[in-house]
Amino acid sequence: MRAITLIFSISAVLTASQLAATPSQWRQYSATIEQSRWQLSSNTPLQCQLEHEIPNFGKAVFRSAAGKSLNMDFELQMLRRPDSYGLAEVLSVPPQWRAGEKTKTLASMRLLKQFNGDLPKKTAWTLLTELEQGFSPTFYYSDWYSPYDKVVAALNPVQFPTQYQAFSHCIAGLLPYNFEDIAFTVLSYESGGDQLTRESRRRLSQIAEYLKYDQEIESIDLQGYTDSFGGRWMNEQLSVQRAQKIKDFLVAAGVAPEKVQIEGFGERRHAAPNDSALGRAVNRRLVLQMAKP
Repeated sequence: MRAITLIFSISAVLTASQLAATPSQWRQYSATIEQSRWQLSSNTPLQCQLEHEIPNFGKAVFRSAAGKSLNMDFELQMLRRPDSYGLAEVLSVPPQWRAGEKTKTLASMRLLKQFNGDLPKKTAWTLLTELEQGFSPTFYYSDWYSPYDKVVAALNPVQFPTQYQAFSHCIAGLLPYNFEDIAFTVLSYESGGDQLTRESRRRLSQIAEYLKYDQEIESIDLQGYTDSFGGRWMNEQLSVQRAQKIKDFLVAAGVAPEKVQIEGFGERRHAAPNDSALGRAVNRRLVLQMAKP
């Protein structure tokens, strides 16, 4: 017995005259009770991903990533991507045991040629809420490969609650910053040495925490600078010392030494005039730049 009797639920949304007016056949895809699997395929402080396979169709993916604000997206990954443009209607179909419940229309999902379908944050959260309540988010559209068929693809809520709970815990542990937030960072120094300011020490700790989880970092360039106080040669040595100390910190945090390159420019390339305390504070800096493939 199938977990969801889709054709009757979907047919209830359409009038009898609409169904009779077309020779279309409904091709249905959904996991049975035995097949229904929800998997937390990514569970790190950088990304949380919850997947559900739809046999012979593809998979549904909910994803949230590290960043300054809470985010969520949904992707309907299809084995056969659209060959034309169109719309898929997104419905929430009640389970058979909830007699009297109505099918709800949630959204229209744009279908772009050779792209998977996706839905924005608010709708993605709505789908999760419907699943949590035992409903089946269902997608139906005209098949672009056959003029006679319509496609119905449904998510089965069986075994959803446990994995959804784990997914929610993962989201709560996401870092409040991402690669774009820290890929270019300027660290500042106290006067006369290689001691970072308090704010820069906090920022460096954030970078080290991020680097524990992102294995795609290809290179990290560290460029040290000083203000113009002191001799030119001494300042150049101090700038190298500052860069080397940051490299040592990152390597101790687990970064491969060969990925980190250092340079010291001393008092060259001023970012501000050196004739004021504020300007000199700006010039006492280290520029950290990270790159991915």
